[in-house]
Amino acid sequence: NNFGIRKRLLEYDDVMNSQREVIYKRRRHALQGSRLSVDIANMMYDVSESIVSTYLPEGDYDNFSIDLLRSFSMESPVDDKTFLKINADELIEMLNRNVIDTYKRKVDKISSEAYPVIKDVYEKQSHVYENVVVPISDGTKVYQVVTNLKATVESDGKELARSYEKTVVLATIDELWKEHLREMDELKQSVQNATYEQKDPLLIYKFESFELFKSMIERVNKSVISTLMKGHIPSPDPDQVREAERRRRTDMSRYRTSKSDYSSYSDTSGGGQPDKPQKAEPVRVEKKVGRNDPCPCGSGKKYKHCHGRVSSTPPQQPQKEA
Repeated sequence: NNFGIRKRLLEYDDVMNSQREVIYKRRRHALQGSRLSVDIANMMYDVSESIVSTYLPEGDYDNFSIDLLRSFSMESPVDDKTFLKINADELIEMLNRNVIDTYKRKVDKISSEAYPVIKDVYEKQSHVYENVVVPISDGTKVYQVVTNLKATVESDGKELARSYEKTVVLATIDELWKEHLREMDELKQSVQNATYEQKDPLLIYKFESFELFKSMIERVNKSVISTLMKGHIPSPDPDQVREAERRRRTDMSRYRTSKSDYSSYSDTSGGGQPDKPQKAEPVRVEKKVGRNDPCPCGSGKKYKHCHGRVSSTPPQQPQKEA
């Protein structure tokens, strides 16, 4: 019986292990950076194919254009009339080429904007810093991209784009993979009820887990490509910069004023130098005399019958004269 239970648990774990190998392989490619560009190119093609297969059979050109703006930040490469006549494979290839060209322009723009600043840091402080952190935003979230200072300068800023790709892929995979693990745990608990219907829970678990994994991979691809296509280096608003500078000056002037006021008020000796602060003395607390303890006056009586009685006796009311 115990052997059968362990064997059953192993069969459930084999399903998760096959999915884990796929995800960890992608993470290794992102960490090592050797096949990251190939994975991103495959993601672009998969997302293009998914969008075309979703809207082309129904002839929904409006939602097709909206999804392109949402996923790729680009307009449709065909008009509405051509969309109804074109073949699916031709549209996928055309869309994929436009996505690749748009992304190359995005990479060149990010590299050209960051290169002068990074080069200046490299020339002046390369002996201090090995890596630099560059904020890159997709409009909703700011990614703190860590890139090598020397490699970025030698590649004319292209290394920054590769570091951005690595950061986005790792963050997206980790976030959606954790969510997928929670869904798999819930699925494993829910399929146990299939035994009441005389069905194999393991078989249902395999089918349902495959659909969940497929959906998770599609979300990863779409989220990564959407973030990369919308990436830009946020530039601060000049008005906000001036406002921050004004506040900083105001705070500093207030600090100087309070410091001078302190110096003037603390100079009480008239010699131009503030008095030295007196050394704080410890607070001494005398021991409290108990009611049944001998009275400290030395009468030999208990405290409650001597001085304690006087302190506890309520004051007498003055008598009124007749």
